Amino acid sequence: WFISMEETGLRRAALAAIDQTRFVPESGRKRLYGMVETRPDWCVSRQRAWGVPITVFVNRETGEPLRDAGVLERIADAVEAEGADAWFSSDPARFLAPGYDPADFDQVTDILDVWFDSGATHSFVLEKRPELQWPASLYLEGSDQHRGWFQSSLLESCGTRGTAPYEAVLTHGFVMAGDGQKMSKSLGNVVSPQDVIDRYGADILRLWVVGSDYTEDLRIGPEILKHHADIYRRLRNTLRYLLGNLNGFDDTERLPVADMPELERWILHRIWELDRMVRGSCEAFDFHPLFAELHNFCAVELSAFYFDVRKDSLYCDRADSVRRRAARTVLDTLFDCLTAWLAPFLCFTAEEAWLARHPGPDESVHLRLFPEIPEAWRDDALAAKWGRVRALRRVVTGALEVERADKRIGSSLEAHADVFAEGAYVEALDGVDLAEIAITSDATLRDGAAPDGAFTIADVPGVAVVPSLAAGEKCRRCWKVLGEVGSDSRYPDVCARCADAVRHHQAG
Repeated sequence: WFISMEETGLRRAALAAIDQTRFVPESGRKRLYGMVETRPDWCVSRQRAWGVPITVFVNRETGEPLRDAGVLERIADAVEAEGADAWFSSDPARFLAPGYDPADFDQVTDILDVWFDSGATHSFVLEKRPELQWPASLYLEGSDQHRGWFQSSLLESCGTRGTAPYEAVLTHGFVMAGDGQKMSKSLGNVVSPQDVIDRYGADILRLWVVGSDYTEDLRIGPEILKHHADIYRRLRNTLRYLLGNLNGFDDTERLPVADMPELERWILHRIWELDRMVRGSCEAFDFHPLFAELHNFCAVELSAFYFDVRKDSLYCDRADSVRRRAARTVLDTLFDCLTAWLAPFLCFTAEEAWLARHPGPDESVHLRLFPEIPEAWRDDALAAKWGRVRALRRVVTGALEVERADKRIGSSLEAHADVFAEGAYVEALDGVDLAEIAITSDATLRDGAAPDGAFTIADVPGVAVVPSLAAGEKCRRCWKVLGEVGSDSRYPDVCARCADAVRHHQAG
């Protein structure tokens, strides 16, 4: 039994449908188009003892299939009630009588090609369920399905409905062992998804998927999973940090963006940039670079920079200080955004974090949409400025690492940094507390050439640092070394800021 590719224009309709379909990656379009363009007529019958029957009667005299709506309706009713075996187990008279003599017809006992079965899934899955829609938004499978499911679905739908059953087709590579070899039981390199889930949890497996380039073959093995487990811990620790530092936060503490320091407004700009990337990557099914950007944001820009700088304010400033309120307001925004952005990938972790702040039977991170980010948060000039500030900070941090390694200091707060900078770096630090950004007790910005022996980094030209010990006594509360420690007789072991914070806390 064959379906002609030419007689009713099936090939032409299928090729036109391919032109109207989105392919990810785009190379899938050419591959499927070429297969349909050159394929012969579709043989839809198989001669086997099992399968879905071709429910056709053939006239013994003319050789023509019987085309009768009443007969087909009786066959369909029987199959729906009893299953496909009703075709083989029933007397032909059940379907042919009373209009036809069973002696005049042969009953076909061939079965359908299984690709025809799979190609019809769009009908009985999508069209029969009110919560779904036809055509499908996306068909997703391996690259071998251009010859299989993608193509049989296309032909079956174009032949019966005149168009493709999908709006988009995504093709992924195959899963290989960590060394690139094909998985084989004989080689002992098979990785079972359930084993990964049992050992690491489902989110680690999902993280491996989103962290892999699915347009090529994907590698998985113990070292690769260990690497993704480390990445997962960084992401989880970011959420833990946010939860810990948002304890007790409510709208009365929220600070307007216009009143925030530059550092917080830079973070809001980065949120604006990431929001655009998240939405664009989800729309394009381009998750690998999104995963890398989100991880870099959490591990480098937040944990290693923003959280590091602001922990002093969060722990030591007065509860009502502008800087602390701004930081907590931004942390609340970060929490809302990160839980939503990570939810499609780290389903369980994002849900756990969300419910920790918003418990309740009707609460779920998966019932949320991505937060709407105001266009006003975009500030390209501020981003450029803080790019230079962070570059300069790298030089300070490098110089302090040398001091720590040589045991001249234990903590960066024991240091005073003399920073020699030129031009744009000096301009970028206008209005910025250099000691706060460098996490030192004191810092001095000097415009001009650095002395011989100053610490430099090759990729940050024009910046040099000469570290020394900070002058003063160590504050027992914030651990900064300052000359003002002991200036308040009521609190002789702390600096003026900490004395004010303690006094305010006790009054409250």
